[in-house]
Amino acid sequence: MKVASALLYYLFLIPISLLPFPVLYGLSDLTFVVLYYVTPYRKDLVLNNLKNSFPEKSMKDLKRIRRRFYRHFCDMIFESLKIFTAASGTIRKRVELVNAGLLEEYYRMGKSLVLVTGHYANWEWPAITLPYHSSHTGTGIYQRLSNPFFDEKLRNSRARFGMKLMSTREVAVFFEEHQNVLCTYGFINDQSPSDPKKGYWMQFLNQETCMFLGAERYAVKYNYPVLYGVITRTSRGHYRLEYKLISDEPVKEPEFRITETAARMNEALIRENPAYWLWTHRRWKHKRQADN
Repeated sequence: MKVASALLYYLFLIPISLLPFPVLYGLSDLTFVVLYYVTPYRKDLVLNNLKNSFPEKSMKDLKRIRRRFYRHFCDMIFESLKIFTAASGTIRKRVELVNAGLLEEYYRMGKSLVLVTGHYANWEWPAITLPYHSSHTGTGIYQRLSNPFFDEKLRNSRARFGMKLMSTREVAVFFEEHQNVLCTYGFINDQSPSDPKKGYWMQFLNQETCMFLGAERYAVKYNYPVLYGVITRTSRGHYRLEYKLISDEPVKEPEFRITETAARMNEALIRENPAYWLWTHRRWKHKRQADN
C-alpha cells in the first residue's frame, strides 16, 4: 500500500502540483466535465441538500447553483494540491487579509485565540498563511487520514508554512500542554459531530442540524477569545479573509451562544453565495432523537 501511495504521490500528484495556475485551472475545467457529466459525483446528494436548504428556490435556480458549486469544487481540488509544492509567497498573494492586526493585538495582550470558520470558499489557503500574519503559534485540527503515507505528507505540507496540525485525538492533550504558549487554534465548525448526543441542535439552513461543540468547549475551558474567519472568493483563485470577534470572554457567555453565533455567520455567507459551500459532505446524516 505504501509503495502504491508513493507512486501516486510522486508520479501524479506532485507533477500536477508543480503546474502553473492557468494549467491547473484548465485541468479543473476538464475534471468538472467528468464529475458533473460523465461519472456524476454525489449530484443527487448535492441537489437534495440544496432543496432542503433553500425551499423557496425554483428547481432551475437550484440546478444552476449545483453546477456552479461543482466548478468551484473542482478548483478546490487543484488548489489543495498546489499546497504540496507552492512557495509561501505564491499562496499569500492570493489571500487578501483585511484586519490581520487584530490577532497581533491579542498577542500583545498575551492571549491565545480560538479561530473558527466553515467549509466555505477556500478554507485551506487562509489557514496555512496564518503564521505570516500572526505571531501566535498557528495550529489546526484535522481528521487523521486512514492512509499513513498521505497523513504524513499532509502534515509535512502544512508544516512548510509554519502551521502545526493535530488530529482530533490529540486536541485535549495539546491544549493542556500549550497553556503557556500563545497559540491560535483553528476549528472548522460546520462538521457533523460523530456523536449527535454530544452536539447542539439548532435550525441551520432551514433544517434541524447537530452542531459540533468543540470550539466553544475549549474556548470556555481556557477562556480564549473566539474569532470567526470570514472567507470569501473575490475571483478565481483569489480569496479574502476578515476576522470578526465572537466573544472576548467565553466564560461569561450563555451556553451555546458561541456555537450559535459562528453558525449564523457561516449561514449568512452560504445564503449570500451558496455555490461556495461544501455541499458534497453529509451534513445532515444525523436525525434528532426525542432525548437530544
